[in-house]
Amino acid sequence: MKYSLLTCVTLLFLTSCHKDKNSNKDMVPVKSFTMPAGSVLLNPYGNAPLSALLKFTSPIAGHTRIVVVGKNGAASDIAQTFTDNGTSHSIPVLGLYPNYKNTVNVYVVDSAGKDSVESVVNITTSPLPTNTPAFIHADIANQAEMVSGLNLVSSFSGLPNPPQMPYIVDSYGDIRWILDCTNDAKLSGLFYDCGISRLQNGNFYFADGTSSSIYEVDVLGRIVNTWGLHGYGFHHNVTEKPDGNFLITTSKSDSKHLNGSSTIEDYVLEINRNTGDITNTWDLKESLDEYRTALTVDAQDWIHVNAVIYDPSDNTIIISGRTQGVVKLTYDNHVKWIMAPHRGWTKNRRGEDLNQFLLTPLDANGNKIADAAVLEGTVNSPDFEWNWYQHSPILIPNGDLMIFDNGSTRNFVPLVNPYSRAVEFKIDPVNMTVQQKWEYGKERGLETFSLVVSSVKYLPEKNHVLFSPGYQVTNTNGLGGKMIEVDYATKKVVFETRVNSTNGWGWHRVQRLQLYPNGNSYQQ
Repeated sequence: MKYSLLTCVTLLFLTSCHKDKNSNKDMVPVKSFTMPAGSVLLNPYGNAPLSALLKFTSPIAGHTRIVVVGKNGAASDIAQTFTDNGTSHSIPVLGLYPNYKNTVNVYVVDSAGKDSVESVVNITTSPLPTNTPAFIHADIANQAEMVSGLNLVSSFSGLPNPPQMPYIVDSYGDIRWILDCTNDAKLSGLFYDCGISRLQNGNFYFADGTSSSIYEVDVLGRIVNTWGLHGYGFHHNVTEKPDGNFLITTSKSDSKHLNGSSTIEDYVLEINRNTGDITNTWDLKESLDEYRTALTVDAQDWIHVNAVIYDPSDNTIIISGRTQGVVKLTYDNHVKWIMAPHRGWTKNRRGEDLNQFLLTPLDANGNKIADAAVLEGTVNSPDFEWNWYQHSPILIPNGDLMIFDNGSTRNFVPLVNPYSRAVEFKIDPVNMTVQQKWEYGKERGLETFSLVVSSVKYLPEKNHVLFSPGYQVTNTNGLGGKMIEVDYATKKVVFETRVNSTNGWGWHRVQRLQLYPNGNSYQQ
């Protein structure tokens, strides 16, 4: 699959390519043509039932523009301009509604913009599969203030039944894309855990716990590539580095504590994108305290790594261990810092005292907090709270770390007046300090509390934060999750959607994206 640059990147500009903004009339002659029979292939690879491949020969040479007509006016249209100059066209049609007769307007404009032809295509789709949410409703959707795009949801609504089915939902609560691998020979048992993301090349990627492999699929659901894990077992998270390699959290079947008992979820691998080889391995039992029990008595799943990200500023990785904390590690598996309550840290297998790597919290004025109870985590400072059972660490443009702080074991006392937060921390690795800079969610209490999973994303286009608690969130008419876009500066909510499912699960992660990736021509 190959993508090229967009020629028109917003709906307004796409419209202005063909409309006079003063007269609202076509600037170029538009001639109708009939799309030949068989031009539309719905769900061509069997995995993306709300997508189609449109292949046709046009009566003039030019590039294609399509508009999938939305149910809620022009703001719900999915419009895309392609750079497929010529008379032979092969383009992906995305953004179809389920169980609906979709109208797709197709335009071909010549290279000089002086001639245009138009065709109208109707595409009827089937209902959504059973592993999708029972209810989605947008309570707040301020279109003018929101960051543009749709929401990619790594859904858990179908648990425990495979395959898991990620979907993309618009700001009106309508699902406009879904990956359904029920009939796929390789992915019918798909369990992607944290979920899927978009590669730099525009395709999607995820790892599968059933086959313990990494997969790349395109927008039409075609499997483009796959990478094995050389005997390791996938759990939770895979992420693409800037160089294209993958960091992935894994288990090793023969992993054991020094006392001989087995362990899980305590390895991180780097997989070379081009060769598929393992280029680096982090055994966390070597670098961390495998016997620390401050937040868990489960010796087997002693750290429960639920995320790994890469920090290009110093060529390190940052892991989130749900029951230990957030840790930065070098490429030779040495600790740079630990962000966690100070209770219970001892030594690693190398004999290093891990207390030396614990970050010291600062108050709002930048002074070190000396209160032993705050350091240990039994009480909170007015300016600072530790991370508890956290998920979804991200680095934001100013270099700070933002996480979804679930709060499940806050102050070592589970589920007393619980709340979850999106929280930003400024970490000084030289002075070994951490300062809380921003938070959202505490003020909403139980209505945005998620015991496990969930995500936070930073939206740089408007300095917004997408806060998405995803497990048994209390909604007005059921349990599931909430997607909340909040203005960082004012904490005004500009978008909020509640999603309910019969099992009470919403998702592991949610992210905002454009439905079409960073390009637009399609090649098989």
